[in-house]
Amino acid sequence: MKYKDASLPIKERLDDLLGRMTREEKIGQLVQPMGWKTYKKEADGTVSVTDSFKEDIAAGGVGSLYGALRADPWTEVTLETGLSPRQGAIATNEIQRYAIENSRLGIPILFGEECSHGHMAIGATVFPVPLSVGSAWNPELYREMCEATALETRSQGGAATYSPVLDVVRDPRWGRTEECFAEDPYLIGEYAVQAMKGLQGDSLDSDRTMVATLKHFAAYGSSEGGRNAAPVHMGARELHEIDLYPFKKAVEAGAASVMTAYNEIDGVPCTSDAYLLNDLLRKEWGFDGFVITDFGAIQMLVHGHNTAANGEEAVAQSLRAGVDMEMSGFMFRKHLNSAIEQGLLSENDLDAAVRRVLEMKFRLGLFERPYADPDLAERSIGSEAHVRLARRLATEGVVLLKNEDGALPLSKSVGKVAVIGPNANHTYNQLGDYTSPQPRGQIVTVLDGVRAKLGEDRVPYAPGCRIKGDSKEGFEPALACAAEADAVVLVLGGSSARDFGEGTIDLKTGASVVSDNPWNDMECGEGIDRSTLNLMGVQLELAKEIHKLGKPVIVVYINGRPIAEPWIDENAHAILEAWYPGQEGGNAIADLLFGDANPSGRLTVTIPKDVGQLPAYYHSKRTRGKRYLETDLEPAYPFGFGLSYTEFTYDNVRVSPERIAPSGEATVSVDVTNAGAVAGDEVVQLYVSDVTASVTRPEIALKGFRKIRLAPGETQTVTFRVGPEQLQLLDKNLKPVVEPGEFRLLVGRHSRDLTACSLFVTEEKSL
Repeated sequence: MKYKDASLPIKERLDDLLGRMTREEKIGQLVQPMGWKTYKKEADGTVSVTDSFKEDIAAGGVGSLYGALRADPWTEVTLETGLSPRQGAIATNEIQRYAIENSRLGIPILFGEECSHGHMAIGATVFPVPLSVGSAWNPELYREMCEATALETRSQGGAATYSPVLDVVRDPRWGRTEECFAEDPYLIGEYAVQAMKGLQGDSLDSDRTMVATLKHFAAYGSSEGGRNAAPVHMGARELHEIDLYPFKKAVEAGAASVMTAYNEIDGVPCTSDAYLLNDLLRKEWGFDGFVITDFGAIQMLVHGHNTAANGEEAVAQSLRAGVDMEMSGFMFRKHLNSAIEQGLLSENDLDAAVRRVLEMKFRLGLFERPYADPDLAERSIGSEAHVRLARRLATEGVVLLKNEDGALPLSKSVGKVAVIGPNANHTYNQLGDYTSPQPRGQIVTVLDGVRAKLGEDRVPYAPGCRIKGDSKEGFEPALACAAEADAVVLVLGGSSARDFGEGTIDLKTGASVVSDNPWNDMECGEGIDRSTLNLMGVQLELAKEIHKLGKPVIVVYINGRPIAEPWIDENAHAILEAWYPGQEGGNAIADLLFGDANPSGRLTVTIPKDVGQLPAYYHSKRTRGKRYLETDLEPAYPFGFGLSYTEFTYDNVRVSPERIAPSGEATVSVDVTNAGAVAGDEVVQLYVSDVTASVTRPEIALKGFRKIRLAPGETQTVTFRVGPEQLQLLDKNLKPVVEPGEFRLLVGRHSRDLTACSLFVTEEKSL
């Protein structure tokens, strides 16, 4: 059997294996059932495969399993019923062993797992959500996070991850904003490249790398009204220049898999869009991996998009368009064979998809090394090194939005600091969506972090209220708590915590209360879209009552989308935007509050003053229209904004040479000085403005950034290269071109604080 001979080229092995397979076996390779239903955990902790899984293997096999290690309320896998890091590796080995030893050809299974901000398994490290990671403006640090995540996942047998999310945020009312890096395609593209390096490494056939799946392809973050999976109304130029750009960068960096989006673009569902999946992705971009659907996406072609009359038409549309594997496998398993028999698909169509899936298994080395290493899993998952990395990422991702009269950092001799608010001590509320059940001791809340600095006696606590709901029964103890303190840390925001059955918080005592019907504060996350951006419940009223006490009030937001609350912007003495900072969030926030770390996060999404200003992303066209009657178009906080405990000055912005050919390159430089008294990190940002063009252009567009650390009084010259990639546009035929003319190169601290110089592009013969 040539396909078992590792010394042969993959193509030769593929040809041999494909030639031996029955149609049923081929279809089996394209389905991905729910993995957590394939095993059962016995009372003694051992794992055995289920009868239903055995039946699937006997019926033709299973190509892949989704979320065998995933634990959350949807899977109904809990801390008690779930698997430890070691047990998880043993479980995938048992599943894999049964599939190999009880199928005719012994083809190994590909285990696919969710890893949006860490491996979604019990015991794994919970890193900050992508919105927080993006706010660090440190793609290289994100690469380290991806390396850690790949190690934790592959060590348990997971060989593919459904990340990174490369969607461009257009409307932050969208519940999945937290899963995205930014509203800017260039910034997302830089993170995409580092994700490929961190997740896939130099080779897929190792015990610490895995397949990265780009999602959601495409324009998923640009849905109508910010509603999940709603239609996308977009022209071809905008689609290519904005939403497709990060995907193209990731494909160029070697991405091995792509996931289709639920939405349609201009009437064509992405799951059946042959232009996106074949013409563009494979033929133009040269993508050589496999395409998988999102869960239930093919059903939507029949019930939702209604482009198919029945299941056979739906699977034919998707497979012909370029889909290779179906997450869930419901439609492929039920309708694919009959679609071929009805002539809607050919055997060649089926073989093309099977070939791409099998090729990835060969590239992963699964035929030679199909089993995980339980010892590696046990020592790698949740390791101290990964926890330290989570703390650094959380620290760099926090954005200081306001610091009136130097309210921060707090002195450790301040006296008492009251920690108040619904997110002050709620573990799941600071973790974000796509998170597994967590033991309490693994999560450091803001209360934990502040008490670690000052001691429990100096840090009174009260929750005050919940995220949602109109109960004010917690106001009185919260006000009493604040009254005895010298300063108040008020932790407000949102929650993407699904109902883990862990109980809720008693508003009078702050104690955890186990309940058969725990309060669900979820106001963000997948499928949780909003019509406003204000704080929910009575949080704003709580803030106003505490403010009346006359104490310094430091607001800490823990949330998954921008919050528009002008009263807090005006009246809080300081504001920290922490997003969902992960398991080490409390330590990171406490370090920043007391000056043990200097804030270096910068916004990657614009924060509007009011939801009525949407869309509010910074890269709007010059022709964006006039102001509203009630308000102007200026945001509360612009893209790229963030304060520090020191001051940075910019001087001597220059470009050399000042004239280049369309294919030429220049350098733009700026001198940045730390004019303050403490060391700090600054994010130096480069934007480009095309003064006159043949098509309308964004007023400015980010084209470079550099995060630098400066000691007090230190000056550093930061230089950016500017060439065709930074200057080009898509012409009327959607072809990339650098047009002659003037370009303004703008350098500064954020998108509303820039210093410009001019670069002129001249035809070659004029130089």
